[in-house]
Amino acid sequence: MKTTLAKTAKDTEKTWYVVDAADQVLGRLAVKIAAILRGRHKPTYTPHIDTGDYVVVINADKVRLTGSKETDKTYMFYTGWVGTAYRRNVEHMRAHKPAFIIEHAVKGMLPKNKLANAMLSKLKVYAGSEHPHAAQNPVDFKG
Repeated sequence: MKTTLAKTAKDTEKTWYVVDAADQVLGRLAVKIAAILRGRHKPTYTPHIDTGDYVVVINADKVRLTGSKETDKTYMFYTGWVGTAYRRNVEHMRAHKPAFIIEHAVKGMLPKNKLANAMLSKLKVYAGSEHPHAAQNPVDFKG
């Protein structure tokens, strides 16, 4: 039996999935999303080709963190100027930019190369339950 490998990214068919993040643990959700973006769920998965699908995440503001991570986990930002590094906790990010929490977690689970940028561009995160991708006929992801 021969192994089927994709020659180019155009060889595979792209599907749109909708993932509801309400009351799901952030890390476990990010693992599932990263696997879909990479194409690990397909039989034609090829590590050096972007064979993944599109993912639309809704209810990003309702994602759950375990333990005391809501106040203890921090994200660091740096402007490039001396003394301008600042930190924000999850509580602050959930109030001001809830999509960042999921995007940051998924980005950390993708490979650290140029291919990850293409994979990350297929991730669409929305704080509410509405999204503008109804024309793509997204399928609910059960996984």
